[in-house]
Amino acid sequence: MENIIDIINFNSDGLVPVIAQDFYNKDVLMMAYADKEAVQKSLETGYAHYHSRSRNRLWMKGETSGHTQKIKKILYDCDEDTLLIMVEQRGAACHTNHRSCFYREFFRGKTVETEPEIDKNFNGILYNIDLNGSVMENLYKLLLSRKELLPENSYTAELFKKGINSILKKMGEEASETIIAMKDEKTDEIIYESADLIFHLIVALAYFEIPPSAIESELKRRSKFSGKFEKETREQ
Repeated sequence: MENIIDIINFNSDGLVPVIAQDFYNKDVLMMAYADKEAVQKSLETGYAHYHSRSRNRLWMKGETSGHTQKIKKILYDCDEDTLLIMVEQRGAACHTNHRSCFYREFFRGKTVETEPEIDKNFNGILYNIDLNGSVMENLYKLLLSRKELLPENSYTAELFKKGINSILKKMGEEASETIIAMKDEKTDEIIYESADLIFHLIVALAYFEIPPSAIESELKRRSKFSGKFEKETREQ
């Protein structure tokens, strides 16, 4: 029986880079290094272990914070010198208490944070993402978690705190910007503004706890009838 330790090409320091990815929503969580001992320990326990270069010792992810990484799948690249582990992440993967170490984006000439810090005491699976679910359903679940946890520095959490009137105001603003983009016939802007509009619509749905699948079911129901028939029967 093969052992992955015999397959991997460790570098001259006896290490291999390891990328940790969320098994459910495919977010890249972090990158660290492992030596043979760490890889073996990961295989034996089913939980991610790494080698700390600064402390020169073995460490288990979450050994003090409780933010463990349960390994669901191990992959390696074509050169056999990098590992990709798909994990069930509890709490934050980053020491800054962000879900992912890659929580900053360089966007339109400046750095912006793309996700808020999570509660240091939170130790659960943050997002119950369905691998077979649609983008909108998974976004809806994410927004529900924002509504429940109300993390600091979260844009959507602030919207939920302010209430439905603020959410509806944002929907109106995004609808106007989408119309302007379409009037200007700018494809990139149409896509960008449409995404903003749909996002805020799903925020509103999450406020009322109406899943996008309910809207999909209604559209499917309507597909059985003509638009004229649907309009006439609704007006009766």
